[in-house]
Amino acid sequence: MDIKENNESPVLRSTELQLHDSVCARTGTLWTAVAHIITGVIGAGVLSLAWATAKLGWIGGPAALIGFAGVTLVSAFLLSDCYLFPDPDNGPLRLNSYSQAVKVYLGKKNQIVCGVCVYISLVGVGVAYTIVTATYLHKVISVIVAIFRSNCYHRKGHYATCSYGDKNNYFMLLFGVLQIFMSQIPNFHNMLWLSVVAAVMSFAYSSIGLGLAFGQIIENRQIEGSVKGSPAENRGAKVWLVFQALGNIAFSYPFSIILLEIQDTLRSPPAEKQTMKKASAAAVFITTFFYLCCGCFGYAAFGDATPGNLLTGFGFYEPFWLVDFANACIVLHLVGGYQVYSQPIFAAMERVLTERYPQNKLITKFYGFKLPSSRGVTVTLSPMRLCLRTTYVVIITGVSILFPYFNEVLGVLGAVGFWPLAVYFPVEMCILRKKIPVWTRKWLLLRGFSFVCLLVSVLALVGSIYGLVAAKLR
Repeated sequence: MDIKENNESPVLRSTELQLHDSVCARTGTLWTAVAHIITGVIGAGVLSLAWATAKLGWIGGPAALIGFAGVTLVSAFLLSDCYLFPDPDNGPLRLNSYSQAVKVYLGKKNQIVCGVCVYISLVGVGVAYTIVTATYLHKVISVIVAIFRSNCYHRKGHYATCSYGDKNNYFMLLFGVLQIFMSQIPNFHNMLWLSVVAAVMSFAYSSIGLGLAFGQIIENRQIEGSVKGSPAENRGAKVWLVFQALGNIAFSYPFSIILLEIQDTLRSPPAEKQTMKKASAAAVFITTFFYLCCGCFGYAAFGDATPGNLLTGFGFYEPFWLVDFANACIVLHLVGGYQVYSQPIFAAMERVLTERYPQNKLITKFYGFKLPSSRGVTVTLSPMRLCLRTTYVVIITGVSILFPYFNEVLGVLGAVGFWPLAVYFPVEMCILRKKIPVWTRKWLLLRGFSFVCLLVSVLALVGSIYGLVAAKLR
């Protein structure tokens, strides 16, 4: 394998890369944007919706799903208009990240608050995806492990100790190792293939879960569940579970933190905001349909016994091969989803280091590797990218092992990021950009919308933190 060092000026190299990423690489279309959104949205969250519906009941569950879908769509439309500054149609400045948009519209202080919320949410998604991937990777590999264990008993006898490890920690580590390699993908512009594969996988396992739930309903010959939802030990416990369920649903929808990065990949004409709004509407409609089907059919199939993750309710029963295939689809989708939410963090860290140390060769230099038997294909690697992204993946994997509580983690993440990122900042930027006068009808509607969402977020956060602490002390 040949290694070739790029001896260009570090500053020039960095500038060229930025120009390439910001101009030449904008070839995205409506359908690539939909693929990116679905990859980011339909992920770990969809697996908990049957559980959330069970806690809220037949009226509250569907109503919450539709309500959060509406909030997400409004947020996406407001943010799409913020991509060009100061004019949303012909503004000369492109704002290709959420925190950058907040800084330009609302100032440095708001950007700091926004940055904290954004990166907590992005890091949290990585943690959640690692936790849930371990669960389903465990199920996929369990078939292989069963074969090895059977051969072990055959060779050593029925009373032999044939243990191959059944803790999710091993699978979290395996997923972390895989993500170290996947994290070397330079940026959003280079991962269209991954988003397409992940989007196809999301439709596959969602459809399988829906079909299995429908089959379970037919087998039961009745629709489980009730208007009030599943019972709890007492009224207090029921209230906490309802709040936690709202947090789970809040986690499942918003994609505001990656919207501007996706919009920055779109070509024009037509105007990027028009394409992004169409993509957002299509993606929200598709995800809401799947969310309602998975949540309602899952609850109808299992009733009060609805599991935290829908597919775990089917265990290893027939058809076991279909359940295993769905588990494999989930793992493949979460590999892509992890990267969709990690790339903004990588870009921010690398941008800060490049701007602060423009002459440091470790940070700005790139090396080209010619792969053997690849007809001259060259892979470009950066020491900074390799070290920084590997460290990030290692930290995320460690936190996942420390807090392996799926529903509780999703609830906390959804509650923390929902109001500030999906509602407050988009509303504030809209009011400032359109110069809406105080106490007018439009101003009151936007403020009322923001206040209601804040109230829901606070309740969801309190309930989810309670559930997380209770699970840790259990």
